[in-house]
Amino acid sequence: MIFVLITLIAVAIVLFAYSFFMSDKFDQLETQLEQFSISTMQDTYQMKKKIKILEEELLTESVSANSISPATENKPLMIQKVHHLHQQGYSVEDISQQIELSSHDVQAILKNTL
Repeated sequence: MIFVLITLIAVAIVLFAYSFFMSDKFDQLETQLEQFSISTMQDTYQMKKKIKILEEELLTESVSANSISPATENKPLMIQKVHHLHQQGYSVEDISQQIELSSHDVQAILKNTL
């Protein structure tokens, strides 16, 4: 009886020590999931950036060359769009909603470039 008890305790100690040296499959799976999540977020960010660039290109196509004043020809697209909408008679609030800028930013663009 004592022999069986000592054998069980010895096996338990060996298995317990062995468990520290085994690689945990859940840790590996968690690491892989984390890496996948990060790469997905990076891909999403890059796609949103590309979509924004394409939208800006479409905005420049919609703004005709005749309606852009010579003072804003060499300005960035966002500033050109603000001036174009302002020339069409849109209010600062309407421009800020369409371009997704704050009304303070739109006012600053109009004040600094006029």
